[in-house]
Amino acid sequence: MKKRILALLMAGVLAVGLTACGGTSGETEETGGEAAETAGIAAADLKVGLILVGEAADAYNKNHIEGMQAACETLGLDYDTQVVVKTNIGEDSTCADAIGELIDAGCQAIFANSFGHEQYMVEAAPDYPDVQFCHATGYQSASDDLDNTHNYFAKIFEARYLAGIAAGLKTETNVLGYVAAKPYAEVISGYTAFYLGAKSVNPDVTMLVNYTNEWSDATKEATNAQALIDQGCDVISQHSDTSAPATTAENNGVFAVGYNDDMISVAPNAALVSARINWGSYYEYALGCLLSGEAIAQDWCGSYAENACYLSDLNEAIIAEGTKEAIEAAAAGITDGSVQVFAGPLHGVNANGDELNLAEGEFYTENESSSAPAFDYIIDGIAVLS
Repeated sequence: MKKRILALLMAGVLAVGLTACGGTSGETEETGGEAAETAGIAAADLKVGLILVGEAADAYNKNHIEGMQAACETLGLDYDTQVVVKTNIGEDSTCADAIGELIDAGCQAIFANSFGHEQYMVEAAPDYPDVQFCHATGYQSASDDLDNTHNYFAKIFEARYLAGIAAGLKTETNVLGYVAAKPYAEVISGYTAFYLGAKSVNPDVTMLVNYTNEWSDATKEATNAQALIDQGCDVISQHSDTSAPATTAENNGVFAVGYNDDMISVAPNAALVSARINWGSYYEYALGCLLSGEAIAQDWCGSYAENACYLSDLNEAIIAEGTKEAIEAAAAGITDGSVQVFAGPLHGVNANGDELNLAEGEFYTENESSSAPAFDYIIDGIAVLS
């Protein structure tokens, strides 16, 4: 019996999304109102704004830039002249300033990539109905009545589960470490999936989690990774924006599973594999809608099967024997539905004290009601240190 849970907890606030998660083709089920189609914008006239939370070189932001560049190339746009990039934009009034500058620059669409950017996008949208405001990782457009706000994300938990298999087969201490940014459902869903992937091939594995409480802070990420290593963790993974956890693992002679970018170049003796979102999948879709005059879905979410998320190349010099085969088998199961990431038996408790109890044969369906992840339970086998 499949168990479906619809609660969406984001940053401690309950928000129930009203739009279903769709695919890379933009085939989303719109229950919160459809945006009207308009005349398409000529390719030469399109101007796009991209708001990034940190440095362009940070793995998370780099991944967005590479996705936008790939989309521009596919659609015949000139990234250098038609995309205005704003870096180091915090989750504060600097975001409102950046939005204003991009509007003044003539951008018909603005994309922002950090959770805290959303409120500033939503505040600006009513005043500029001809500008499309697209926000990664958020949840509000799924239930607002604004035709020009949009959320987008991917089922990254699927790729994290697969990456966890590499960790579960590699660990010798059976203790994994995870550098986590913030205690949001987006982060908890990801590290739970990673742990469950590891546990699927190594039933004895446990995991320790350390929060930095910042999306991007290389110093804190390195400090937290070191603390986890000192606790006996011999594979370190992350939901944080820089490569610091991977380089810290390299410096300590342990292993790493990255996020956003292939970490082998900076940690050749540590990096096993990385889970990545293919942001280009969404950017190609959304920009294509602008060019054709089609409505952009209010809430968009692509899957592993649709190549909206994926794994970087395995570091075959250091992965455990059988890793590639185990990942391929699990990936096939995710694609055909025979492998469910959040499958029972599973028990956990969230910050509100709500309890999750799934029996054998039951599973939690992530991204069922919104592109924003909802799973926020700390399950048995995972311990949060700070």
